[in-house]
Amino acid sequence: MPAAAAAELAPHGVLRAGINMGNFLLVTGKAPNGDPSGVSPDMARAIADRLGVPVQYVPFARPGELADAAGQDVWDIGLIGAEPARAEKIAFTPAYVEIQATYLVPAGSALQRIEDVDKPGVRIAVTARSAYDLWLERNIRHATLVRADSLPGAVELFQREKLEALAGLRPGLLSDIEKLPGARILDGQFTAVQQAIGTARANAAGAAFLRDFVAEAKASGLVAQLIEKHGVQGRLSVAPGD
Repeated sequence: MPAAAAAELAPHGVLRAGINMGNFLLVTGKAPNGDPSGVSPDMARAIADRLGVPVQYVPFARPGELADAAGQDVWDIGLIGAEPARAEKIAFTPAYVEIQATYLVPAGSALQRIEDVDKPGVRIAVTARSAYDLWLERNIRHATLVRADSLPGAVELFQREKLEALAGLRPGLLSDIEKLPGARILDGQFTAVQQAIGTARANAAGAAFLRDFVAEAKASGLVAQLIEKHGVQGRLSVAPGD
């Protein structure tokens, strides 16, 4: 057992894993005991097994809430999108999976390409503090971001206010489009949301252990196996190697 890493990552004798319950690709259901199930919880369990400690899941409704809890002794590792704003407090591994983020536009829209969206007068509905919202906040120059507190809220806002675009993860937009006659999803992506594993920046040994674990999990096929196990092939991809 890596003693130094275990001392930092499981100081209470259990690995407390912060889980973003709002990502339907990474958390696909619940176990009979009520624990979350999916790629993300399974990765946390595999880390706990390697450390030789039990896992305890700490659920959060939204990734921003998980990130906000960094340094509050609530979780030991957090499984969320690695974003520069979050990395100020959290030491992230390279990504283990990634998800395309793109736009949905309404019926009759003149917007044809990803590049067309960032123009004056274009209003983009987006889920506040999602990883792709943080990316858009840094990169959008001319369009206006209109935020909602949840993904369903962003869809409702998009419809109610007749906005020009809805930003989201491609798999989620594929579900949303069924409720929006004539809507289109633009080809390509404006970013890929990369899901990683983080710990407090003070945990140098723990962070190094997590980096090595993720690299091994991708190279060994573990991440691909979890994607297949939970039926999210084609919607979730193993992140490129580093």
